[in-house]
Amino acid sequence: MIDDAITLFVQEEFFGWRILMMTDDQEDPKQSENQGDASKPEPPKRSPSKTPMYTAMRALRYHRQMLIRDLEVKTNRKLLSYVSGITAQVGRDDIAGFVDMLFNVNQGEPIDLLLHTPGGDIDAAEKLITLLRASVGEVGSLRVVVPDFAKSAGTLITLGANSIVMSDSSELGPIDPQIWLKDGSGNDICHSVLNYIDAFNEHARQLRDHPDDPVSRMMMEKFDPTVLRKFENVRNRARTFAENQLKRRGANFSFIASELMDTNKYPSHGQMIGWEVARDIGLNVEYLPPSDATWKLYWELYCLLRLAVTDDQKIFESGYASLVI
Repeated sequence: MIDDAITLFVQEEFFGWRILMMTDDQEDPKQSENQGDASKPEPPKRSPSKTPMYTAMRALRYHRQMLIRDLEVKTNRKLLSYVSGITAQVGRDDIAGFVDMLFNVNQGEPIDLLLHTPGGDIDAAEKLITLLRASVGEVGSLRVVVPDFAKSAGTLITLGANSIVMSDSSELGPIDPQIWLKDGSGNDICHSVLNYIDAFNEHARQLRDHPDDPVSRMMMEKFDPTVLRKFENVRNRARTFAENQLKRRGANFSFIASELMDTNKYPSHGQMIGWEVARDIGLNVEYLPPSDATWKLYWELYCLLRLAVTDDQKIFESGYASLVI
């Protein structure tokens, strides 16, 4: 609702969003010209409002943001939403969206981040969680709400939270980095960093035990030392990132990071890590059953946000900001 007596917020879409603020004490130039002329009565003030068509065209956004504000009142926390299409990955272009969402968040306010992502760039994920932690402060509270899935780099983001809100539909994933490289024919091939390193170590061990083994010798010739070193650096980067986030809240960082990078336990990069397993390995999980009233609101908001983007888009939305990339 608009309170004309105090402040009018008009939201316009222009490369995302902006907020224009007017108060009823702003001076009207025409009224200024008439000052001192008592014979000309001042016209009554009339605050501008959204037109019916403008409102209708943005009705779904208004509904989502009303739901966000309802959740903020219910939880007494600021709610930010980052929801991706199935192929839209965490990347450097996400920074602007997070800065916009944090623009109206006061320093130290507790934050909930509604997160849905297939994963993406580790370096970008680190910057996003750094922005959130800087906003809540060292003693502030950051929760990540996972309605559906937060995989790979998304899981890394959750490790920086004080707690993770999950339900039966929620899932995290292994933090096994995936890298795309071209093969000898110029085709793009996605490699599991950990599986590549594990395969190299296995064949190297076999060759040490059996130097004349032709199969191991042939397989070892297929490994590129430059690629191997690059993959080892990426693996170490992911582990360090995870451990540094977990150290902040005194968790058993080494054990949890090792569990999330265990390719024997999680041979598939897309394998589900549900709330029970996440809690068992030491993550601070707040479980809400599907029947919980607050969870139903989170799920409704997620559904509305997911339908607002195509498979290759991401939406950043708070009570004030709304940006689709």
